Amino acid sequence: MDLRDRVIVALDVPDVATAKAVVERLGDRATFYKVGYELAFVGGLAFAQDLAKSGKKVFLDLKLHDIPNTIEKGVGQVARMGMAFLTVHAYPQTLAAAARGAAGSNLGILGVSVMTSMDDGDLARAGYGMGVQDLIARRAKQICEAGCAGIVCSATDMATVRGAVGQGLKIVTPGIRPAGAALGDQKRVMTPGEAIRAGIDHMVIGRPITGVADPARAMQAILDEIQAVS
Repeated sequence: MDLRDRVIVALDVPDVATAKAVVERLGDRATFYKVGYELAFVGGLAFAQDLAKSGKKVFLDLKLHDIPNTIEKGVGQVARMGMAFLTVHAYPQTLAAAARGAAGSNLGILGVSVMTSMDDGDLARAGYGMGVQDLIARRAKQICEAGCAGIVCSATDMATVRGAVGQGLKIVTPGIRPAGAALGDQKRVMTPGEAIRAGIDHMVIGRPITGVADPARAMQAILDEIQAVS
């Protein structure tokens, strides 16, 4: 894998003009971008397609969840957009429908296990009868059984996922923060170097790159850290 492909830059910015400026400033240092809700709702879907056409890889982070028929048809539409990854919530019906919708395409379906902003207390308040690690293990098995490409989870959950499904899933991790960076709303985090040593496939990093004065310098520092431990 190209070292740069391990870092997915989260374009969690307010408009397409800002996103374009980030992409331009990063240049060849970045090959993979994430487009989520904030950007998608202001023209980001068309922008994501343009990114893909320009040769960049795009992770469309929409965390879809609906009745199976709706999911299958919606994912089928995304499969024609040239995206590399699409997220859905990791419920068995949703996973199976998403896999059907993506069948025959290059779109990889990622199941969202437990949000990295949540801990055991948050799950208890939401009515779950198990903690984070038990739920992630269950979700990992369900994602595998549905034939999806990978799982979105914290890097701190790596051992749980590998223990449940071995090498059967790509692991994509948000909540990656370079040493000294603000945690924001993340509760279960690692540095880029720690994440690579843990064995993740792709890390999603937003504000530590896009929210600083020199995104290119920040990106290069992350790539250097990854290279040092690879």
